[in-house]
Amino acid sequence: MSNSFHCVGNGPHTALVLHGWFGDAHAFAPMEPWLNGNAFRYLFMNYRGYGDRMHTPGACTIDEIAHDALALADALDIHRFSLVGHSMGGMAIERIATLAPDRVRALVAVAPVPCGGVRYDAPTRQFLEAAAREPEYRKAIIDRSTGMRLPDTWVAWKADYSAAHACPDAFGAYLSAWADTDFSDAITGTHPVKVLVGEHDPTFTAALMTRTYLRRYPRASLEILKNAGHYPMNETPLALVSAIESFLAGEAG
Repeated sequence: MSNSFHCVGNGPHTALVLHGWFGDAHAFAPMEPWLNGNAFRYLFMNYRGYGDRMHTPGACTIDEIAHDALALADALDIHRFSLVGHSMGGMAIERIATLAPDRVRALVAVAPVPCGGVRYDAPTRQFLEAAAREPEYRKAIIDRSTGMRLPDTWVAWKADYSAAHACPDAFGAYLSAWADTDFSDAITGTHPVKVLVGEHDPTFTAALMTRTYLRRYPRASLEILKNAGHYPMNETPLALVSAIESFLAGEAG
């Protein structure tokens, strides 16, 4: 299978890390130096259409991401693992847990899209669809999703990074994947789950997570990351590392 990934750490506890709509496998780079590589082994994977797989054809669906992640684990002879997913990747880790529940130790969902998707009004949906081709729209989405409080230079960098590391056609197709997919009926709720949201994220809020993750997973807990919006790996990387690893070591270690 063609699959691009990189690894951080060689510890006994493996975690597959799945990126969001505006990211790729290196979107977590600001926090990577501070991960505990003695305790954990993190595998950061690109989806089809992203990063080193930018020109890899695919259906660009949540199911495809999930099956590719499981194929990567199989190729590396990893039977049991935890999952960390950001935004669109948060939905993908839920799907992996429904497809291979016995292989999943725990889930960490960072500013995640819930498994039932997100419904937008027509103007908002059109705006999101246009972001595949319009850099200014990407910047506006990133700015709003971080509370319109970060430097313009960072917002522009984030938008440029997204455009440079994702195929426009794939980027556009993945919008439907995360916004319109609904596999909520398949959730068993048996896994321990940590949900992390930024206090300045206007869409993926504590209220949304309470209606979704905390209702569907009896073993779920919610933490609000201070001084973060939708991209805590960029905004508060040390706090994100601490939140992820304290949960994995405690609840699922």
